[in-house]
Amino acid sequence: MTSELIIDVQQQNVSIALLEDKTLVEYQSEPRVQSFSVGNVYLAKVRKIMPGLNACFVDVGYERDAFLHFLDLGMQFASYQKYLKQVFSDRQKLFPFDKATRLPDLPKDGTIQNVLKVGQEVMVQIVKEPISTKGPRLTGDLSFAGRYMVLMPFGDKVSVSTKIRKGEERARLKQIINKVKPKNCGVIIRTVAEGKDAEELESEIVALSKRWMETLEKVHAATKYPEIVYEEQGRVVGMLRDLFNPSYESIHINDATVLEEVRQYVAQIAPERIAVVKKYTGNLPIFDAFDVTKQIKSSFGKIVNFKHGAYLIIEHTEAMHVVDVNSGVRTRAENGQEANALEVNLGAADELARQFRLRDMGGIIIIDFIDMHLAEDRQLLYERMCKNMQRDRARHNVLPLSKFGLMQITRQRVRPATDIVVDETCPTCLGKGTVRSSILFVEQIERMIDKLVNQAGMKRIHVYVHPYVYAYITKGLWSLKMRWKMRYGFGVNVVPSQKLGFLQYEFYDKNMQLVEVKDDQFTL
Repeated sequence: MTSELIIDVQQQNVSIALLEDKTLVEYQSEPRVQSFSVGNVYLAKVRKIMPGLNACFVDVGYERDAFLHFLDLGMQFASYQKYLKQVFSDRQKLFPFDKATRLPDLPKDGTIQNVLKVGQEVMVQIVKEPISTKGPRLTGDLSFAGRYMVLMPFGDKVSVSTKIRKGEERARLKQIINKVKPKNCGVIIRTVAEGKDAEELESEIVALSKRWMETLEKVHAATKYPEIVYEEQGRVVGMLRDLFNPSYESIHINDATVLEEVRQYVAQIAPERIAVVKKYTGNLPIFDAFDVTKQIKSSFGKIVNFKHGAYLIIEHTEAMHVVDVNSGVRTRAENGQEANALEVNLGAADELARQFRLRDMGGIIIIDFIDMHLAEDRQLLYERMCKNMQRDRARHNVLPLSKFGLMQITRQRVRPATDIVVDETCPTCLGKGTVRSSILFVEQIERMIDKLVNQAGMKRIHVYVHPYVYAYITKGLWSLKMRWKMRYGFGVNVVPSQKLGFLQYEFYDKNMQLVEVKDDQFTL
């Protein structure tokens, strides 16, 4: 299996698509001004104690206060609090972390009101982004994740991933880390560290230790609350850290700044693979060139089609996700109804495993498969779903089919489920039902080109239109496109874009910055 990462950097958004064997399996899109907050560390104050929930609410700067349960404080919370007092006691010089003392662990049956009070300063880390009406979820057990290991301040031991089964390899890794890990820190060694040489592991633990010390320096200098003292790496780099593997065939990026950021990261973790990071220079939008736009349009929405006319109906509710499997127009009478039901259900299991990753569906998921009467068929379906879910990085649990033919799955929810509206509202009438005459559409585009060239003085213009409109504009030897070039200069470039509606267009300047156009008026 080969993997490709396609990164589309636009003026307002950054979109990331992961392809496995050319099939879209993960997709995320975020505003450029919004950072990925999971992993961020804050110095904050307790806003409210909730004894009934054995939890508290903490102000970390979000619209809704973040939630911190007693069990999420971490066993070393008392050690953190003592060290914070030592840091704040001398604003001139940072109290050395290697001289900090570890206090006894918090009891698991303790109560929040005996540990915290309103207004108390705490150092916390976001483990779950705000979802729906809920604020972020916090932990007091800080961690700094790298590619090969996770650094745990105030930890006391080195742990190795259970997926590394060879005893001698586990012992080798522990021996390497025990020699170089900082005092008062624990380390969790990740699965990808298996077989790595000591130099790579040592360099990463030095980098993680540096992150922790820089965090402490920001804590020492903090003058207001809440204050972000450690910000997780960008979403692109964060996704690479978790996903990067030798099967990556290429990483295509259409922005020079992000390209350099990714190259620097890959040079640190896998210098021999830096050649897979490539700048996209094609004329088509990057997602169109790699068939991502079409897969997004066909994979999101309420109804998802898969093999031979069968389809899924996916509903998202506040409490859970519900999926109904339908055979549609599919009929295979020669094999019998039972064989037909099994084939449709197995195809649905394949598509559902992809949909969970693609939409980042989390929490409780209930799937209503087509009824099957044979126990061996139900077991085969359960095994197929478990196998498909092995590639999913999120923690999950799959239960066998119930007597009602329902399968229950729980999947770790870290961020809101991705929900993309694939139905297109008419960009001209905005759903009113009346549009300008379509025969005048290209004249409208030409008027805007005339204004941008002759009024704004723009010598290079990129006009993005629907592929059907592009075919009309470029039709024939003496096409509209050629006439526009002769009339307004050869800097006028027409580009097809699958994301646009039929009577929709966009203008970009020479720096690929969007030109705002409304009612035949433009804003640079």
